[in-house]
Amino acid sequence: MGLNLDDKKAVVAEVSAKVAQAQAIVLAEYRGLEVGDMTLLRAKARNSGVYLRVLKNTLARRAVTGTPFESLAEHMVGPLAYGISADPVAAAKVLNEFAKANERFVIKAGAMPGQVMTPKQVATLATTPSREELLAKLMGTMQAPIAMFVRTLNEVPSKLVRTLAAVRDQKQAA
Repeated sequence: MGLNLDDKKAVVAEVSAKVAQAQAIVLAEYRGLEVGDMTLLRAKARNSGVYLRVLKNTLARRAVTGTPFESLAEHMVGPLAYGISADPVAAAKVLNEFAKANERFVIKAGAMPGQVMTPKQVATLATTPSREELLAKLMGTMQAPIAMFVRTLNEVPSKLVRTLAAVRDQKQAA
């Protein structure tokens, strides 16, 4: 049973809200995929903060109209699952990993604001570290010189204490 006009408007509004916050959208064809596999994909997407939805392409085109993802509309053909995420890497990572495990799930295109990506570019994006990983590496790099400085400052009193202990031990032995 199809959606009535009010339901269609609600779907477009919901997807438009997600697209407005999105940094990446990935389109994948799911033709021939079993329901259990799709349920597993939805669970993985939900855990990664990816909004995953199967939509009618006409509704998806309306949702991206007037956004930086508008150029993605020409790739919206066939039965597609839409992965939308605020983290530019999350959607690509989740859908790419799932596509590797299921040959019937094929990534068709992707987009970042103002740029459409080929399936190969989406796979490349999926291999880049996430925002959290990059921030952790940056903090580790920024913290290393400070930690080394603190260890160096701590070494002076430690060496003094060890020297005094050695002198004390030497006097007690004599």
